[in-house]
Amino acid sequence: MRFPNKVISYKNSILPKLPLLLDKLTKRDYDVITLYHELNKKMSASDFINGLDCLFALGKITLDKGVLHYVS
Repeated sequence: MRFPNKVISYKNSILPKLPLLLDKLTKRDYDVITLYHELNKKMSASDFINGLDCLFALGKITLDKGVLHYVS
């Protein structure tokens, strides 16, 4: 994952992409491919996967039978 540091600016890190994912997932549950199709114009596939990894590690989302759920 790309976190901000001396070389990577905040804008180029994964952090500004997380609210895009959370905004969608707080409204309803998505399967992974549908969520990707909703956001593919706003982020690359690698940013999408890294964002999901980060949110899962933070305990903000879960994956159950291929469906992403927001954890409040």
